[in-house]
Amino acid sequence: MDPEDSAQEVVCCILCQDSVPLMYCEVCDIHLCKDCVGKHLLDVYKFHNVIPLKQYWGELNYPKCRRHHTKECDHYCQQCDIPICTRCISRKHLGHNKVDILFFFKSKTKTLQSDLCELEKSIYPKYQEIASSIPVQKADLNELSKKLTSLNKREDVWNKEIQTIIKNLNKMENEIAHTVSEIRHSIAELKKILVSEDIRLISEYKSRNAEFRKMPPNLRVSLTNFGPREINIDQLIEEFDSLSALYFKTKEQDYSMLTKGAESFPPDRSLMDVPQVITVINTGYKYLHGVICLNDENVWTHGDDSIKLFNLQGELVQSIHTKTGKEPRDIAVTKSGDLVYTEYHERTVNVVKNTQVETLISVRHWKPHGVCITSSDGLLVFMDSDDDKQTRVVRYSGSKKKQRIQYNDKGQPLYSSGGIKYITENKNLDICVSDWKADAVVVVNQAGEHRFTYTGSPSTTDVFFRPYNITTDSQSRILVADCYLHNNRIHILDTDGQFLRYIDNCQLLGPWGVCVDTRDNVFVAENDTDRVKKIQYYM
Repeated sequence: MDPEDSAQEVVCCILCQDSVPLMYCEVCDIHLCKDCVGKHLLDVYKFHNVIPLKQYWGELNYPKCRRHHTKECDHYCQQCDIPICTRCISRKHLGHNKVDILFFFKSKTKTLQSDLCELEKSIYPKYQEIASSIPVQKADLNELSKKLTSLNKREDVWNKEIQTIIKNLNKMENEIAHTVSEIRHSIAELKKILVSEDIRLISEYKSRNAEFRKMPPNLRVSLTNFGPREINIDQLIEEFDSLSALYFKTKEQDYSMLTKGAESFPPDRSLMDVPQVITVINTGYKYLHGVICLNDENVWTHGDDSIKLFNLQGELVQSIHTKTGKEPRDIAVTKSGDLVYTEYHERTVNVVKNTQVETLISVRHWKPHGVCITSSDGLLVFMDSDDDKQTRVVRYSGSKKKQRIQYNDKGQPLYSSGGIKYITENKNLDICVSDWKADAVVVVNQAGEHRFTYTGSPSTTDVFFRPYNITTDSQSRILVADCYLHNNRIHILDTDGQFLRYIDNCQLLGPWGVCVDTRDNVFVAENDTDRVKKIQYYM
């Protein structure tokens, strides 16, 4: 067996750490193989009650194999994400990472319970809160409309603007009502699946929590309490400037409307003591530099002179060449699933729609490097000046510039000149940049104000920290690839830049690119091997 395949095996006896456990001690709450039961019972200082693992789980509904219809599935292939029987193990799924189906059932059941808890206690109440606020906003707007009678000719202009805003509120109200209905349906389905204890239903469950978390902001439209004859025109214009920016649930949503409370976060999750590789994809590149999730089943990669889309079975789905035939500096995926990439020397940011490449942004005197999609489906692009003496982050809505971030509050550059730079937006809307030349991760808030700089774990000051790609997960934790010399690890930081732990046990070789899927699995692109590894690091 391939050493790496054996390293991925996650189901093993607690004593020998080798055999598949078929027994369970109810007193000690541990799993044992048959050969180690006798050794465990030698501990005469404690009463033990060892039973077959299947007895511990009770009468579960084991699914029939899809390929071998008379066989029950007793394993689960993590790479293909399906239950399999013993015949499948030695054939189509040979070399894949497999676990005992009872362990899969236990782990997936916890995922379903976590999703249900988040839906009922976090996501659903927040949607209800937003829905209940909309009628209040509309009432305030109608009240303002009545107070505009003293503006004579300008009254029609303001009232027309108010009606446009109310129309958008009505649209948002209908969309929220539809989403609330879908959330209720998901809650009902989750409860039904959990009660059934049907392994087939549990294995086929696909979480929609990440989709539901992308909710519109909880609005607090606070209109000035104008008196009947005391309307301040300048103040009113200011009110309308902010209100007119509310174009709910659209790609052009202004970043300034999003606040730290605008998105719901899932409950705190615990990091695994020993992260594990669950899928390996061979890409065929000579030099692999990046990976980004299209969805939970497909990933885009880039290296050499092309961009490739793979499914989790390692099959090539699509291949794209850039306009110039050169490798892009970075790639990203919009909320609608379009691929975005930067061409450094051409000074362009391009988007791929239905296999057609279009230039989205073209800049003069600056060269785009790292790119990411924001929570409002805009872009953050890191750029170097043509003379490599200046660097900056530019926020775009479509092709329109909305913000530039270049200096701190003392007028000093936030980022080093030259070198490799990657960028990502955190769930709290912080902007995180990995600055390879400065050996640092630089984080600013949404307004561009410096929050912190991370220069490596305090416990390893004798080893250089050289950050490459960077990403964030649902817990607002920051993951940074570090492949300098023999580091070969991923740094995990909390939202305030405090070091939490490494992922350094998965035989990583030249980890350059990183991204996470909606389930918080991290995908690592290895520059030294051409492989993408999908790693589970949360319990």
